[in-house]
Amino acid sequence: MMLDKVAYSFEAVVFDVDGVVTKTARVHAASWKAMFDEYLRLREQRDGEPFLEFTHESDYLSYVDGKPRYKGVQSFLESRGIHIEFGHPDDGPDRETVCGLGNRKNALFTKVLKEKGVELYDSTVDLIRDLKNHGVRIGAASSSKNCRYILETAGVDGLFETRVDGIVSAQLGLKGKPRGDIFVTAAKNLRAEPGNSVVVEDAASGVRAGVNGKFGLVIGLARKDNEEDLKNNGADIVITDFAGVSSQTIEQWFSQKKNR
Repeated sequence: MMLDKVAYSFEAVVFDVDGVVTKTARVHAASWKAMFDEYLRLREQRDGEPFLEFTHESDYLSYVDGKPRYKGVQSFLESRGIHIEFGHPDDGPDRETVCGLGNRKNALFTKVLKEKGVELYDSTVDLIRDLKNHGVRIGAASSSKNCRYILETAGVDGLFETRVDGIVSAQLGLKGKPRGDIFVTAAKNLRAEPGNSVVVEDAASGVRAGVNGKFGLVIGLARKDNEEDLKNNGADIVITDFAGVSSQTIEQWFSQKKNR
């Protein structure tokens, strides 16, 4: 039941999904590590290249986190001086192409989801319901092509009025994070101006995308011990969880930023 609408200064909030709404960011990170370590071991055995494991801090957060799947593969490989054929999105997970490696990671990711399901961050879901009860429009924006499946599996797809994900981005030709395309598109779908809207992200590339999209407030969720990275990329507010945060709290943050 909707409460009397509060005259908030913002119109809409666009949430990233993995690591913000659902606890799937951990599964993503583990799947990336498993795939890349396996591939780097192959290159060690086959080509004699020294094995240097894929790490969370130096590699995942710097080159992969928040980016579209194939862009993440390409970015990490380039950081190691590895150049392989880009391939085609239909490449099987056994193909040694950027797309093949990306699809191998995705196969690992979806296998875990099917076995263990999708966990939610209850504090985020509570905030979303509070915002909706006060007439704030809610959207989801994600680089993942699994976004719809994740939200449906978790049973929260109905909370979002629009979803701009990896599949939609490919259809519309949107640029991935750190470009602001997916967030701006979500805001427009909600009939809201970015300057009168809020972005919530847990990745540095996503925070930067919110800044590049000229959003009125960018909230960084530091679930990965990445507070400084989020701040350095432009987050206006950095917190570790939404526990104790209400729609009125968001209004206070938004108004303070606007008044500055």
